[in-house]
This record gives sequence, C-alpha cells and structure tokens, in this order.
Amino acid sequence: MRQIDMTATADDGLELAGTLALPDGPGPHPAVLVLQGSGPVDRDSKVGRIRLGLGPELAEMLARHGIASLRYDRRGVGATPGDWLASGFTDNVADADAALRALGARPEVRADMIGVVGHSEGAVHAMRLGASTRVGAIVLLAGFAQPGEESLRWQGRHLVRNLPKPLRPLVRRIALWHLARIKATTTDVARLGGRRLNARWHRELLAHDPRADLVAIDAPVLAITGDKDVQVDPDDLDEIARLVPGEVEVRRIPDLTHVLRRDPGKPTVRNYGRQLKRPVDAELLEDVAAWLGGRLGTAETGVDTTGHRSA
Repeated sequence: MRQIDMTATADDGLELAGTLALPDGPGPHPAVLVLQGSGPVDRDSKVGRIRLGLGPELAEMLARHGIASLRYDRRGVGATPGDWLASGFTDNVADADAALRALGARPEVRADMIGVVGHSEGAVHAMRLGASTRVGAIVLLAGFAQPGEESLRWQGRHLVRNLPKPLRPLVRRIALWHLARIKATTTDVARLGGRRLNARWHRELLAHDPRADLVAIDAPVLAITGDKDVQVDPDDLDEIARLVPGEVEVRRIPDLTHVLRRDPGKPTVRNYGRQLKRPVDAELLEDVAAWLGGRLGTAETGVDTTGHRSA
C-alpha cells in the first residue's frame, strides 16, 4: 500500500486534509471514502488519546483487495483548519460530499467505481451521500435508522442500564435536563454544565431523520451492527432492510460492539478501554473489503461522483 497526502476543498473553501491510500499495481483503482464516527476525529480514527483504528486498518485491508481509499481529518482536527466545536452535523455531511468529489477527481481513481464506508455518525452521512450522489456501493457500520432524538434516547437508556441502580434515576434526570438545554440553544457553541459544547451539531443531529435518505439510496448497501452495540440499536438493521429499495444485506454480528471489536462479556462502554487495546475485528474488515470488491470491481455499470450514470 502506498499512502499520499491530499486535500479536499469544502464548499466554504476550507481544505480538508487527508490520506489517499493506493493499492500496489497500476491504476486507476476502485476507491472508497471512509467516514468516521462522532467527535473531533482525525484521519487515523483518533480522538485525543482514544484510538479506534478503523481508518488505517480498513485502508490496509481495502488495498489488499485492490481498492484505494480516502480518509480525512475533520474540521479543526489534525491538519485540517477550522473550529470543530462550531461545526454542525450538516457541515460534516457537506464536507463528506466534498471529499467524495475530490476522490473522484484523482487520476489514480476510477470515478465510475467509488463506494462509501461510514461508521456511526459517518454511516448516517453515507446514507445521505447514497441518496443525493450516485455511488457504487455503501457500507453502514453501526448506523442508526431512526430519527436522531429517538436514537439518542435509545442510547441513553442503554447506557444508564449499566450504572448501579441507585444512580440511575439521578442520571436520567440530568440527561433529560441536558437534552432540554441543548434543544433550547440557538448558537453554534454553548456552555452547559461548565463546559463548551458543539450545540448546533447536537441540534441538527437530534432533528435529523435518516429514513428519508434510506428510501432514496440507489446503490447496493451492506449494513452491519454488532449485537453488543449499546450506542446504536441493532434492531435498526431491520428498518434499513425495509427501507432501502434496492440490493441490501444486513448482518447482526455476535459479540461485536460499537467500537468494532468482539467481546463475549456484558455489553457496556466501560469495557471500551480494554477492547481498544486490540485491533478492529479482522473478520469484519475482510468481509467489508470482499463485499466492496464484489460490487466495485465487477460491476458492469459504474457511477461517477458528478451524479450521472456511466456506461
């Protein structure tokens, strides 16, 4: 695998810094845009000291299957300028679209064979790209399929269940107060509980309903969620299967958690630290790369990122 730095110009002119990973051999290659989960995430799936590892590990696996990939630093993270706290959910969607266009313009890439892989929030952005831009294949890793507020409330209920019983009522009250305060904000950034919060991102996420995008997707879809996920409802896979009008495959992976590692123990975020000491599940990465290779590498009709079908 060969990796080179590249940038994608966002709609407002900001330069999104990223890494284009290319497989061995002459191009142009099929390619995939990798979209990360929530937070100030860099191209290598790091949030501060937390290292998810999805970006580089997936890039390596895709390269083994002859597929190039692009991953990038979010606004205000890594080498990308800007203010992460002031960026909204819709900004992230627009930036993903800009990165997709930049990937399709690279001479090393087949513009008619481009897919998208999204994890968590990135999966929801992938749904929007699949509905608004012609792509060749979409992989949704732990993507929710309910309105944002409903999904966030589901997550909150499951996180509270892992707390000691005496604490649960207090934490529920605090969470509901916090949610109400966020919904009442009007600025990009607000101070809640003594800390600055990306308020606009939260408001836009709460109001977002991915179902409108799912019914408009015109590409094969692979949706994967672990049955130990406590941040996204695994039952949303059924909704994805119901709503996507074309080819769709859903997989509910035993023991897989939201951080894409398998854990036979009780599902709880308190085990993330231990899980993140291990790589992303290798079988998951292999399955994703093989599925994408089958859709992007053998398709008789590709699609380009200008939104037009190509023969």
